[in-house]
Amino acid sequence: VEHATSLYREGYLDDQFTQLLKLQDESNPDFVVEVVSLFFKDSEKLLNNLATALEQESIDYKQVDAHVHQFKGSSSSIGAQRVKNVCVVFRNYCDEKNLDGCLVCLEQARNEYILVRNKLEALFNNSDFLVQECKILSGLIS
Repeated sequence: VEHATSLYREGYLDDQFTQLLKLQDESNPDFVVEVVSLFFKDSEKLLNNLATALEQESIDYKQVDAHVHQFKGSSSSIGAQRVKNVCVVFRNYCDEKNLDGCLVCLEQARNEYILVRNKLEALFNNSDFLVQECKILSGLIS
């Protein structure tokens, strides 16, 4: 539980992750892992799409913003708070058509994504967490 609560305390996760934990039960014991795995898959694709879009000679900032908006939404849906916060700033740079700001935010978004992915993978690799502690954690955090 200590590792999990530190993810909240350090701002990696917010209450949305707690809501996901509450949806997991005996009938769907892998729910959280499945949702987070989809987030990982989508995030990799979105980060690659963003990098490609920002490398173009003529940048379509509406397309970049659409990718960032999608990344922000998927981050929000699992409670990846720090990734979501970078996306908010990223979208402002898209509005300003600020390439340097967008490139900095892309790097920050990638770094925050890798951090939260590594933290969640470590959490999920602890089978005791998924079997028993989800209920304890959701009770402690909520």
